[in-house]
Amino acid sequence: MRSFCLPIAIAILFVVAASPLQPLLADVSLNNMFGDHMVLQQGIRNKVWGKADPREVITLTFGSQTHSTTAGADGMWSVFLNPVTEYGGPHTLTVKGKNTVTFNDVLIGEVWVCAGQSNMQWAINNTNDADLEKASAKLPMIRLISVPQVGTQEPQSNFNGKWAVCTPETVANFSAVGYLFGRQLHQTLGVPVGLINNAWGGSTAEAWVKRDTLKANEKLKPLHDRWTKIEANYEATKADFEAKMVQWKAASEKAKADGKPAPGQPGNPDGQMKGNSRPGNIHSGVLTPSIGYGIRGAIWYQGESNADRAYEYRELFPLMIKSWREEWGLGDFPFYWVQLADYKGEKTEPSESDWAELREAQTMTLQSLPNTGEAVIIDIGEGKDIHPKNKQDVAKRLARWALAETYKIPGIACKSPLYKSMETKDAKIVLAFDNITGGWRPFDINEARGFTIAGADKKFVPAKATLLPDGRIEVGSDAVANPVAVRYAWADNPVCNMYSGVGLPLTPFRTDEFPSVTAN
Repeated sequence: MRSFCLPIAIAILFVVAASPLQPLLADVSLNNMFGDHMVLQQGIRNKVWGKADPREVITLTFGSQTHSTTAGADGMWSVFLNPVTEYGGPHTLTVKGKNTVTFNDVLIGEVWVCAGQSNMQWAINNTNDADLEKASAKLPMIRLISVPQVGTQEPQSNFNGKWAVCTPETVANFSAVGYLFGRQLHQTLGVPVGLINNAWGGSTAEAWVKRDTLKANEKLKPLHDRWTKIEANYEATKADFEAKMVQWKAASEKAKADGKPAPGQPGNPDGQMKGNSRPGNIHSGVLTPSIGYGIRGAIWYQGESNADRAYEYRELFPLMIKSWREEWGLGDFPFYWVQLADYKGEKTEPSESDWAELREAQTMTLQSLPNTGEAVIIDIGEGKDIHPKNKQDVAKRLARWALAETYKIPGIACKSPLYKSMETKDAKIVLAFDNITGGWRPFDINEARGFTIAGADKKFVPAKATLLPDGRIEVGSDAVANPVAVRYAWADNPVCNMYSGVGLPLTPFRTDEFPSVTAN
């Protein structure tokens, strides 16, 4: 038997080897942004995309719509659905090629990206009244999806995640700010809401920007060059780390034998290369797989990790917003962010502050880009905790922007009072403001707190502030005979108390352009 089978086997192998290689057939598949329970953005041409065999014909059916396309040579394909103006569902989306993929329970609603660092990532489980928030999260018209944290320079085409219906269980580890923002929209508008959570704690803004975009910006060249040097030295740094690890293991064993604590472990440079600070890493690993999915806008809570480079943030932050808008191809979609909260020890005396300068950079972006909004939360941080648990008020202030500016709901205030101009009069400075809806309302006491004033020597001292009948504020101090500048809430954690009549805090500001402590 053995002598008979061996020639046949050889002959079969010869025939196979001599035949042209046949391509492996691939089932039609879609990016994981598409799945059961997803929300498609109302009123726009929603892009749907995925993979198939090269040149395979793909047909999509959604309600009364039918669209066909042919996969490219690389197997990639995409189709745009016609806009649907009616909210609701459920609908079914069917994609057919050599195989058929069907997505059920699809809703038409409002879709928002929830991005940033740990304060956006902060889950409902860790928020004020977490038990009540979870118990009430029985909202089947809200849908949630999270994108895993992948740091890489290689653009990813997909991710591991899926849409989920909002329940007490699914909301527990979802972004608190994102969910509470979406819930407010859902309750006010009465429409389905889809929330895409891709926040990454500790991330820097440059990690959210495409590497080529950073490289092309002359003002951000120092940032790009610094990382280029780090990358060029990676192999040497890695070898040094491995040598130190050998020494560390030996030292740890000796310490254990001697009953002493082990020495600190050397840092692995892989963490830097694959982490959330390297320029472009989050853009390629987290953002790219979802870019193109139909959205209404984005909310953002980040800045803590860039505070020591606040002056640079003046250029970096608006560049990030503009680049996202260009890449999504949906025009200047709404982009609303949270200004940094008060944090660290309270300051009763005037001082310089990188956190104050970061807040200033955020406000400058508000004034330089269209369709943007800033939720001021200088009043609801926690000095002892960089992650304040009151995410309810944060979300409400973001939702005010969306409801008033994006959805044009009348009667909803969203804009915090904002410094407008100054004039010097009788050894005092008189300040004018925008957005004083309902007049001024100092909190707790009638006296306005949080103002400082300086002369040409640039030495700021606490100042007395007087509210004038026309909404202006007069600021002065007996210690400054010839004032040139005023600051308000200018500290990491300032003592301040000014609100508009609708309860929105005065935006921290300075009237001067004295050198920034983070400029270089």
